[in-house]
Amino acid sequence: MLDADVTYESSDSIKYGISSGKMYLYGDAKINYQDITLSAYTIELNLDSSIAVAYGTVDTLGHEVGLPVYSDGSGEYEMRRLRYNFNSKKAIIEHIVTEQGEGFIVGNRAKKIENNIYYIKNARYSTCNLHDHQHFYLNLTKAKVIPGKKVITGPAYLVVEGVKLPLVIPFAIIPSTQSYSSGFILPSYGEEQNRGFFLRNGGYYWAASDYFDVTLTGDIYSKGSWGSHFSTKYKKKYKMGGNLNLNYIVNLLSEPDLPDYRKTKDFSITWSHRQDTKANPFQTFSASVNYSTSSYDQNNINSIVNPSIIARNTKRSSISYSKRWAGKPINFSANLLHSQNSRDTTIDLTIPDLTFTVNRLYPFKRKNRIGNKEGWYEKISLSYTGNMKNYVHTKERDLSFSPQSFSSDWKNGVMHAIPVAMNFKVLKHFTLNPSFNYKERWYFKSISQGWDEEQGRIVNTDTAGGFHRVYDYSMGVGTSTKVYTFLKPWRKLFGDKIQTIRHVATPSVSLSYRPDFSDPKYGYYDWFEYYDPNHDEIVKHEYSYYDGSIYGIPGRGKSGNVGLSLGNTLEMKVRSDKDTTGFKKVKLLESMNFSSSYNFMLDSLNWSRISMTGRTKVVGTSINFGAYFNPYGIDTLKNGRPVVINKSALKTSGQLLRIENLNLSFGFDINNDTFKKKKNDETDTNQEEEEIDPLDQAMISEEDELLDQMQPVANRNLEVRSDGYAKFEIPWSISINFTSYMILDQFNKDKMNYDYKFTANINLTGKISVTPKWNITATTGYSLESKKIAYTNIGITRDLHCWGMRLNLVPVGKYKSYFFTISVNSSLLKDLKYEKRSHPRDNPGFYN
Repeated sequence: MLDADVTYESSDSIKYGISSGKMYLYGDAKINYQDITLSAYTIELNLDSSIAVAYGTVDTLGHEVGLPVYSDGSGEYEMRRLRYNFNSKKAIIEHIVTEQGEGFIVGNRAKKIENNIYYIKNARYSTCNLHDHQHFYLNLTKAKVIPGKKVITGPAYLVVEGVKLPLVIPFAIIPSTQSYSSGFILPSYGEEQNRGFFLRNGGYYWAASDYFDVTLTGDIYSKGSWGSHFSTKYKKKYKMGGNLNLNYIVNLLSEPDLPDYRKTKDFSITWSHRQDTKANPFQTFSASVNYSTSSYDQNNINSIVNPSIIARNTKRSSISYSKRWAGKPINFSANLLHSQNSRDTTIDLTIPDLTFTVNRLYPFKRKNRIGNKEGWYEKISLSYTGNMKNYVHTKERDLSFSPQSFSSDWKNGVMHAIPVAMNFKVLKHFTLNPSFNYKERWYFKSISQGWDEEQGRIVNTDTAGGFHRVYDYSMGVGTSTKVYTFLKPWRKLFGDKIQTIRHVATPSVSLSYRPDFSDPKYGYYDWFEYYDPNHDEIVKHEYSYYDGSIYGIPGRGKSGNVGLSLGNTLEMKVRSDKDTTGFKKVKLLESMNFSSSYNFMLDSLNWSRISMTGRTKVVGTSINFGAYFNPYGIDTLKNGRPVVINKSALKTSGQLLRIENLNLSFGFDINNDTFKKKKNDETDTNQEEEEIDPLDQAMISEEDELLDQMQPVANRNLEVRSDGYAKFEIPWSISINFTSYMILDQFNKDKMNYDYKFTANINLTGKISVTPKWNITATTGYSLESKKIAYTNIGITRDLHCWGMRLNLVPVGKYKSYFFTISVNSSLLKDLKYEKRSHPRDNPGFYN
């Protein structure tokens, strides 16, 4: 009476009972019927009633082995005993275990009916995969399981570590589908000192389609504050993907009639868009937007557990589109740029920034050259860059997109740049690089200035619109070469380990010329005179009509600069300790560069500052240093104001060069492996392995498995040494970074020089794994100038198998707070958690 054949097999034996009409399968027995597969150590098959009974056995160590496993189109189920009817497709099951979605259902007794529906009494639902000893579970008094869709239960209560908690739900529907499904999101609850009791992040999730979803949530506080949140994710394979988040929060602090009453409207938008590289090789579109009001991070609860939000003072956004043409040297890009400083609430906004470029061309290069020699004119190259910008720098509260604001506050213009260059060898060792640069700017307003007698200051007197063409040009030539110096150390002093020391010097010289574009024939500059009562003198003020314009202005005064620079590297060649016949290079000084320039067309102060930068490594630590030196001295005017004069620093202050800035920074990382010595004799790789009898090997494996089950979960992943003992180790790491500056401070008349101000900061980041389940991280710093501890954050996490515990602590400072949570790791039961927190907002003086 069956609809299909029943196939069966076993590895041990098959026994037929002729009188009873039964067949017994022993040892890895398996039955297949349509899409149903049943396997167990023993299967009894009644040929008359088409009923199969499956069960396992107990081995010599007392372990249950060969337990029945039933699988069909709805999934796979483990159990201790099964009685199955092939005709009705019904079954009685003892101790069933099945995985539904992210959770597991364990029941002592279940009944299977048609359509693969299961009824279970006193079932356990949990995301913990230790089925016999689950850390937590929902005890489902009565449950109906529809595989792949949902689990419906009557009264259920929570059990943690075997303790029944007084948390009861009258009924529940637990989705177990593998696809997205819409549904309500339960809010979290709690209390804050300033905003009162709250329900937070409650709302609705809409699984719109396979390409995007939408989440709408809200917050409400007992003292009147509220918030709304919108988020969506989208993705189309081989095309694009991204996410968008919008947040709006209204905060009411204190009472309306009190002097400390505050009302803030906080807004945040983040948008990330990525185009798949396979979508279009010739054009791309991407977006990375991160904008918020300056007070949003202070009132955003996520900033407590994310130290980077608090430490980040600057936010940047960009929306970019680029296109290139195949086989042509032209490119186009369009950008929308945003930069925001949350500390002083300033915003830099560029809408839009358009760029069109033509790559380097060689217009005089012959396509069909006769002979192998290339003419000098064929090396002439030129390129073009055109750019248009509309830019504003303002305070957050003053940002406006009105026509009046565009004409007064926004800066805009168009810039064209055409560089012409060539290069050729001179005297075999020198490369000569002549160049000519032309730049043209298009501005749409010019501003005249004058002196206001009433205000006693320079003011803008007139703004003229229209089209204004402002151009300049410059020319120059430069050359560079390399000089190698080799030094062999004195063998009697250094031995034969150091073979050679090599110094590489890279000197370069450049000559540039630029006309005086303040000449009246260009019409870029103007001047006026006014009486300065503070200094009792007539002052001539020269200015440009385009001061402060987006692309700058042509330079004033003739410029004939001779640029000088010198780069240095120092290496030594030493004998390798690993290979007696080999050598290795060791960098003593990775770089040390000096640069300056001399303007021979100025009447005085011809030399510019001397810049020095360097980088090296010492014992694996990268060290960066730099300095600025001024060759000229300082004198004072009648009013005592110090000015740089055309006299050497040696004559005025007795210094060869006047130091204006020094900086030094270095950092290094150390961990538990840093100070270890390599032990080559820990294991003998040549030792022959002893052959083990297969039966003995099976017994050893069973004993290892038993010991592993008896071992605490926290210690199961300890590494075992070759001698059989556990290798006890606590991984840790520390990162230390030091930054220091020495800058000019107050002017000292006695020394005819500035005093120096020293500032330094030390930043530390550490991590330690006390056990494989315990992790501690900490970040802190110290300012040697203010003698204060910088922002400090301590994070402690504990892996509780199917649970996770986390503590974030800010022990000192303005953002002093803590956040503690213990929650289920599974996203399906993310609301099953306990949280306790304080907010920096509740600290006295937080808003000062």
